Amino acid sequence: MQNEIHGGGMSVREAGRRGGERVKAKYGTEFYEEIGRKGGEATKSKYGPSFYEVIGQKGGQKPKRKSA
Repeated sequence: MQNEIHGGGMSVREAGRRGGERVKAKYGTEFYEEIGRKGGEATKSKYGPSFYEVIGQKGGQKPKRKSA
């Protein structure tokens, strides 16, 4: 996967970082807290509270290797 935008010179990673900084400057860090809370509530209503138990247990495990 190529990390450079064709003809631009700015990587996708750099563009994402700059965009995130602009949003942070415009709306503040509270914006990210609010959308994170809303996302958590949506996930909770869609999958239920037990979903967090499952992903919490997976958080402490090593990721499985993908076979090539």
